[in-house]
Amino acid sequence: MPTKTPITVAHGDGIGPEIMNATLQILEAAGAALDIETIEIGEKVYLRGNSAGIEPSSWKSLLRTKVFLKAPITTPQGGGFKSLNVTTRKTLGQYANVRPCVSYHPFVDTKHPNMDVVIVRENEEDLYAGIEYQLTPEVTSCIKLISRPGSEKIIRYAFEYARLHNRKKVTCFMKDNIMKMTDGLFHRVFDEIAALYPEIQKEVWIVDIGAAKMADTPEAFDVIVMPNLYGDILSDVAAQIAGSVGLAGSANIGEACAMFEAIHGSAPRRAGQNLANPSGLLLGAVLMLVHINQAEVAGRVHNAWLRTIEDGVHTYDIFTDGVSTQKVGTREFAAAVIARMGQKPNRLKAVTYVQRPEGAASVTGERPGGPSHTPAMELKGIDVFVYWPSRNPNQLAEAVGGLAGEGLRLQMIDNRGVKVWPAGMAETFCTDSFRCRFMSETPTPMGRLIEVVKRISDAGIDIALTQSLRTFDGQNGFTLAQGQ
Repeated sequence: MPTKTPITVAHGDGIGPEIMNATLQILEAAGAALDIETIEIGEKVYLRGNSAGIEPSSWKSLLRTKVFLKAPITTPQGGGFKSLNVTTRKTLGQYANVRPCVSYHPFVDTKHPNMDVVIVRENEEDLYAGIEYQLTPEVTSCIKLISRPGSEKIIRYAFEYARLHNRKKVTCFMKDNIMKMTDGLFHRVFDEIAALYPEIQKEVWIVDIGAAKMADTPEAFDVIVMPNLYGDILSDVAAQIAGSVGLAGSANIGEACAMFEAIHGSAPRRAGQNLANPSGLLLGAVLMLVHINQAEVAGRVHNAWLRTIEDGVHTYDIFTDGVSTQKVGTREFAAAVIARMGQKPNRLKAVTYVQRPEGAASVTGERPGGPSHTPAMELKGIDVFVYWPSRNPNQLAEAVGGLAGEGLRLQMIDNRGVKVWPAGMAETFCTDSFRCRFMSETPTPMGRLIEVVKRISDAGIDIALTQSLRTFDGQNGFTLAQGQ
């Protein structure tokens, strides 16, 4: 009798309990060796007054088992409730989101019969850090955070995944022609790590044209790695153009715990009707079986599912006249997969998962040891974002220009990143939020910058936000305004 692997299971909300029950029945029939701990998360926990949607005892279970199979949950609208998915990923350091997007042509309708793309998405930072502010009555802000360690982990993970799964190419999507510092760092780290994998092809695309190419010719890609926001959007796009978002499973990988799920939501309107397709959660469970090194069982489940799809036994969401042979509900679909256990597809490509040698680690994105270079930092100035309801930058310059103090000068004023003083253009549309940049020719102490901020405040000007300006090894750690 094989040793059972402990896992934590949450049945979720909406269609969650139905598709989880179907998934667990299939795993049991396939011989998965699992020791299941069940926790409650989601809507009921939120409505008990827990804004996180998860109890402390559930965190203990996740840290104990280190594996989480999660059905979709419902996050109540309003009331300050935070997304439990984001909370779990970030709290447990699940830095890599992995979504295979595969075509099942001709049994599931798609315009891309040869599609087989894996999206590897950074999962912890970028705009999803969720650091937002309202600066003025008219302007809000969201801070985009891209770190070197975060970029190194996810990009190394993508290359290690490609190596382990015999993938031939890794592509990076980013937007460093505009976001030269944040996406520029992601691009530079990609180039550095790619050089360590000479046997794997590598390429870089600006995300907008890359997304267009993926939507038109997805077979041109193999593994795509990208920052959080792009990855979230384009993994859903990739799943849909492959055939259906409802068929895609997802893995969230971290060192402390890994979470496996469907990428679709809880669909409360379909709950309790025996309609929902359990395929997304089931394929998420296949990724889980690979992760816990039950490769043979993973292959058995996946091939039985492929044979079911190939035989035309379909739930309502993918049922197509002339292709499907039988429309079934959630329970009947699970029974059909179980009935085909041990079979392989005839036309679709059968899968084989390789058992890792005893003691071998699963895919990791951790960088090798050794300190990274710490650059020399010099403080050179400060950006002061102010509320200026008259929207006249020349008047603002008159009000703050004489407040710079010793060694500093007002270098420029911009509005939403466009320079409007000095020598701005009257045609530039301005909101009520302006950035005043004060710079020094030489390094300046923080106290001097704080004095500038105090003088501006004492002048009765409402300050919304400040940002210190530094150089790193002599290179600017800040961007110029458009037109500067």
